[in-house]
Amino acid sequence: MYTYQYLLDFTRSVFMKMGCSEEHSETIADVFLAAELRGHASHGMIRIKDYYELWKSGRINVNPLVKIVHESPSTAVVDGDNAVGMVAARKSMEVAIEKARTAGTGWVATRNSNHFGIAGYYAMMALKHDMIGICLTNANPLVAPTFSISRMMGTNPIAVAIPALNQPPFVADFATTPIARGKLAVAEKKGEKVATGFVQDKTGKPSDDPSILKAGGSMLTLGGDRLHGSHKGYCLSSIVDIFSAVFSGANFGPFVPPSVAYLPVLEKKVGDGTGHFFGAMRIDAFQPAAEFKSKMDEWIETFRSSKPAEGEERVLIPGDPEREAEERIRKEGIDLVPAIRKDLEVIAKELNIDFD
Repeated sequence: MYTYQYLLDFTRSVFMKMGCSEEHSETIADVFLAAELRGHASHGMIRIKDYYELWKSGRINVNPLVKIVHESPSTAVVDGDNAVGMVAARKSMEVAIEKARTAGTGWVATRNSNHFGIAGYYAMMALKHDMIGICLTNANPLVAPTFSISRMMGTNPIAVAIPALNQPPFVADFATTPIARGKLAVAEKKGEKVATGFVQDKTGKPSDDPSILKAGGSMLTLGGDRLHGSHKGYCLSSIVDIFSAVFSGANFGPFVPPSVAYLPVLEKKVGDGTGHFFGAMRIDAFQPAAEFKSKMDEWIETFRSSKPAEGEERVLIPGDPEREAEERIRKEGIDLVPAIRKDLEVIAKELNIDFD
């Protein structure tokens, strides 16, 4: 087991050795460790190797100038200058929050960025300002649309964070696929199979092999197949792609640059880098914040009181599993899969950083 602080310091050191500023390295490490604490190891320490390999390939900018390139009173387009995604994303959400302070709502489309960790991190930034936070992003084209075997879109997550008064906040953070790509990577590291309906081979046949993407296979959209609603997952993923990329001027669909070094970058581009979309809505632009948050308490309590199905202990509210995981992991420490630990040992050795 590792302590939160140990892995935070290690991650910060890795990115500083790669040439990132201390401020940017702190942001990157904070997002990686937030994923670990919230029980999303698929977006935590396992992703350091991805960025390290991208850095060695010269595919990210460790000294970016993240800036607004277009704006109105309530909207902006941010260019991430090919930064590590966390750097561009945090700056973009800060802009959305500042826009909301004056205009009531703030909306930011971001281009020329990269993978940014867990979407929920940025949506939750709005909570302390009595705002609702929204975050979308497109991603590696590893997902096939319904009825297709072509890898046309990413896992394209959606995150929404809504504050309450006495209850914990509502935080929905989910991919528009049945499983996140990082969870496939974790399963592969553990030598485990995955459930049918998550991935297919290059001919479109169902597969339980988490490494099938390396053999030309693809991920499926939420629902798994048409009978179980994969067309709805396809719609959700498409909306995220359009908001994140077409709005911002980033690459969309199959043209999104991969955030893993083993996948080649396509020669054709339809924009700049990976795209994100952020929203912040000031609650008191709609009604008094205390009144709304009190009603959110009532909403949460109402759903918590619903009768659980046989064999289930309780009904959860979005955000409960992550909040409870954070409380537990902070006490118990962070456990790393041996294969991930080995990857970090290799990186530490190459960068001349201590890693116990």
